[in-house]
Amino acid sequence: MFSLLSARFSLDGTQRVLDLGAGSGALTLPLSALVREVVAVDPEPEMISEGRRLAAEAGVSGIDWRLGDSSTLLALNVGPVLLTVMGASFHWTDRERLLHDLDTLIEPSGAVVLATCGARHEDLKLPPWLPVVEEVRNRYLGPNRRPDSALGAYPDVRHEEVLLRSPFSRIEAIHWDRLVSRTVDDVVGLQLSFSFTSPAALASDRPAFERDLRKALIATRPQGGLFEEHVRTDVVIASRS
Repeated sequence: MFSLLSARFSLDGTQRVLDLGAGSGALTLPLSALVREVVAVDPEPEMISEGRRLAAEAGVSGIDWRLGDSSTLLALNVGPVLLTVMGASFHWTDRERLLHDLDTLIEPSGAVVLATCGARHEDLKLPPWLPVVEEVRNRYLGPNRRPDSALGAYPDVRHEEVLLRSPFSRIEAIHWDRLVSRTVDDVVGLQLSFSFTSPAALASDRPAFERDLRKALIATRPQGGLFEEHVRTDVVIASRS
C-alpha cells in the first residue's frame, strides 16, 4: 500500500500528509519515512501517548501529534496537505461535512485515502479460532452484541457513495490479501482494539474477559501454537475529478 501511494503521488520526502484517527500510528509511522511531515490526529490521549512512544522507540521523526477529531479539524490549523489518510475511522465521522472540510485542506493534486484491514469478505475463509472468541465475547457482552451492530458500526450508505457526491469523486479501489499469524496475546490484544470489545465496552469485566479468552484460546491452540487468518487490506483512493 505504501509503495503504491509513494508511486501514485510521487512521495519524495517533501510532502505533508494528515493521518486522521491515527491511533497509535499504524499508518503514521510508515508514512513518515516517505514525506516531510505527518500530522497525526486522534481524539484519545492514550493513543497519542502510545504513538509517541512507538515513534521514539523506532527512531522516527517528522510526526506532529495532535489531540482532536474530525469535528475540530479546521480549528487545529493543520495547513495544506497532499493526502489525508484514514484507517477505518471514516465511518466515525460526519462524512459529508468532513469531505467538505478536507476540500479546503487537501492540495489540488491530492486525495483522500481510506484503508481498512480485516473486514469480513464472503470469499475469505473465516479463521477456525473465531468461534472461540465469539463464545467468550457473548458470555460477557451478550449474544446480541455483534460487531456490525456495535457503536461505530459501518453506516448503511457505503463510503464510495458518499465520496461520489463529494469533491473527491474519482475513486480507485485496490486490495491485497495475506496470511497473518498471531500469538495468543496477539489475538487477545486484537479484540481489545475493536469498539465492540474495547476496554471501555468491557469496563470492569476486562481482566476476567482477557483471562477467560486466553484460557479458551490456549485450550484450542493449533499445532505450532500460532493462530492464522487470511486478512484483506482494502484501500480506496479518492481524488478530485
